[in-house]
This record gives sequence, structure tokens and C-alpha cells, in this order.
Amino acid sequence: MLTWQSNFPVISQTSRIIRFGKTATPVVAFSSSSHIHQRSLRYAVLGAGFAGLSVAWHLLERSATDLSVCVDVLDEVGIGGGASGVAGGLLHPYSPKVKPLWMAAKCWEETLRLLSIAETHNGALNQNSNVFIARRKGILRPVVSLKNMSVMNDNAQNSLASCRIRSINEDAAQSLVPNISVPLDLAFYMPDAVNIHPQGYLEALYLACETLAKEMSSVGPGEKAINFHKRSIGHLLELEGEYDAVIVCLGARSTFLPELSGKLPLRTCRGIIAHLHLPDNTSEEFLEHSPSILSDAWIAIQNPRHLYAGSTWEWKSRNYSQNVSTEEASKALEELIPKASAVYPNISKWAFNGARAGLRAMPPLTSNGSLPLLGQIDDLIGQTHKSKFWLFSGLGSRGLLYHAWLGKLTAQAVISCDEDVIPFELTSWRPKLIKKS
Repeated sequence: MLTWQSNFPVISQTSRIIRFGKTATPVVAFSSSSHIHQRSLRYAVLGAGFAGLSVAWHLLERSATDLSVCVDVLDEVGIGGGASGVAGGLLHPYSPKVKPLWMAAKCWEETLRLLSIAETHNGALNQNSNVFIARRKGILRPVVSLKNMSVMNDNAQNSLASCRIRSINEDAAQSLVPNISVPLDLAFYMPDAVNIHPQGYLEALYLACETLAKEMSSVGPGEKAINFHKRSIGHLLELEGEYDAVIVCLGARSTFLPELSGKLPLRTCRGIIAHLHLPDNTSEEFLEHSPSILSDAWIAIQNPRHLYAGSTWEWKSRNYSQNVSTEEASKALEELIPKASAVYPNISKWAFNGARAGLRAMPPLTSNGSLPLLGQIDDLIGQTHKSKFWLFSGLGSRGLLYHAWLGKLTAQAVISCDEDVIPFELTSWRPKLIKKS
């Protein structure tokens, strides 16, 4: 949280929202030079995961220099406390058939930009730690089934220039990952793909938001501020009149809000990720240059002696806690280890070192794939109100790829009060739901 003083009202973390009065009509004052003084703007971003912090960054970055803007980020768990903080972190722009996803090039470009911004703040965040934000060793995907093999080969020939795909044989694959299994003598190697440490990335991105607010305040007449409040929101209308706009970026928790319950075309899915490490008496290590692995179970390398393996799929779960019971962890290992062993047999030498879980919000399948839900939701809430309510949810298993560009689009729409800046593919869910509700 910012330590410098601001003119903006501050929310108490131990009480309900303090009432500061309804949103006022813009105040216009005329001087001899006809200078117009605009009122300040206050935004509430609900959720401190990929979606929420991307929106927060872009609300600050794209706000006018002469306008005072305050962004309050509210999350009951904390930064990265939901599914985003325990994601596998494998970033690439392709489907399981190695076909570029919807708007893959733009999404890839924007995510790499936001990642670079966060990386510049990682040193200040982890001065005495070896926590990485991005491991740039690529991703390897062995082909394990004849099904769709020819389609995958064709798709690989049309990969993005900014994230290439190379088709390699078993020998080449084993030069990257010794002892990897490539049963059909074909694997797809993405040397430009990235393995991100989600929690480290999110914490650094929030720090970048704080720095941006200070820098913009120092160069322009308008003051910029960002504050984090660890608190829950039981009802969206608690925030009515306190903010010019409220942006719901709660992922699966969006479906728990009374105003949105049963109105969003989202399915919840709890996924467990196992943390594994090599015992001290094992000398063999994962090579420093080796890529992470994609298959029926993915393997995200953290360092030569630590990796994450995931993920399980428990549909319709409402458990959004990151904590995993001993029984849950045992069942997850029974499911994940055989799948991982099919491509990396040496995983049997690794020991269990804990597990974390996240509750994902899975969007419906469209002709363009499974796309997140964006747009204004005033009509869904069903009351006349002064604040504008927006939604950015349903990142599913593509949160890292989609969050940067879609957060930018959401911020543009909020600032301009114009939903039309968002592509129709991301708002087309709304007319059907409004009619239903």
C-alpha cells in the first residue's frame, strides 16, 4: 500500500465501506484563463489476480495526466490469493493442437510487455530471495497419440513469428530433457515460451502499479493513487455511489455474488497442483537449460531440484481455498504421477513437497474457443445506480495469455464509458444473459 499521503478517502479495513456521499456531478470552475477543473475519479477493482491487477495497471497508465484517479483493489484473501496465485505459469499462445488461440499475437505481445514491467520491480521485491518471475527456457510438448497428429503438424508450420514452434524428433528432445519419452518420435518445441512464477509476478505487478502512481503524480497536475484492501464484498451494491466504476475481476468468486449468482455462463473447476522436489540424497537434477513439459499432465520447472505438476479437474466445486488436505493431495498424486511419468519417467525419483489448489472460472466454448467474459453488467444487477459496474471474468486455463490485453481493453472501456471498445466476441454472452435474467 502507498505510504505517501493522498487527497482520496481511504476505506477502513475493519469496518464496512465508509459513506462519503453519492458520486457528485462534475464540478466545473472558470478562471480568467477559462481553465476547467475536473473532479477526481475513483475505481474499485474487485480481485487481486491476473485480471484485477492488469485492470488496475491499465486504469492508471491510461488515465489523463491532469485527472486525479484513485484505484482501490479489494480482495478478501490477498494479492494472488485465488486461482491466479497457484497457476502452473506455462505461458504460450497455442491450443492443445498447437494452433494459435484467438487473437494470439496481440495477447502474447501485451502479456510480454506487462511481464517485462513486473520484472523491473522484482529486484526491489525480492532483494534477499531467489524467487524468479520468468524462466525463459521454452516448453516441450511430446506427441503421445496418433489422434490429431497430422493436424498438429500442419498447425506447427503456421506458428507465430514471436513464439516459434519447432518439430523435433526423440533425439533432439532428449538433448533438451534427458530421458524424456517421445513415443511417436515427434515433439513440438516452443523455445520462446515462458514459465512464470505467478505469485512473484503478481506481487511485482502490484509494486509496479504503486511506482506508476507515484511517477504520474510527480509529473502531472492530477494525483494518482492505488491502495490494496484485504476485505470481502458480500454484495456489489455495498459499493454503490462510492465509486465511479466497479470492475468485478473475482474469477470463480464472481459467481458467488448475490447480484450475479446464476446469471453468468461460467462453470467452476478446482485444480490441484503438486509441488515436487529431489531428495537430498539424489544427485541427478533437471538441467538448467531444459524446458518445461506439456502433456496430459504438465511439468513446470522451478529450478533444477523443484518442479510443479498439474493439474486435476474437479468440476462444480465451490471450494476456492488454496489449501489442500492430505486426502486431496494423495488422490491428486495418484492421478498426476502416472500421466507425468508417460513423458518423464524420472519423475518417480521426485518426492512430494506439498500441494496448492485454485478454483478456476471456465467460460463457455464458442467458435473462437473458450473466451473470457467482459462487459458492463448494470442490467444484470437490475437496479438504477450511480456507479457503473463492469465484469472481467472467466479466464479459465488461459489467464496468463489473456489477462494483459483484456485488462487493457476493460480499462479503456471503463475510462471511456464505452463498451464498444471491447471486441464483440468477448461481450456476446451478455444479451442472452440479460434476457434470461
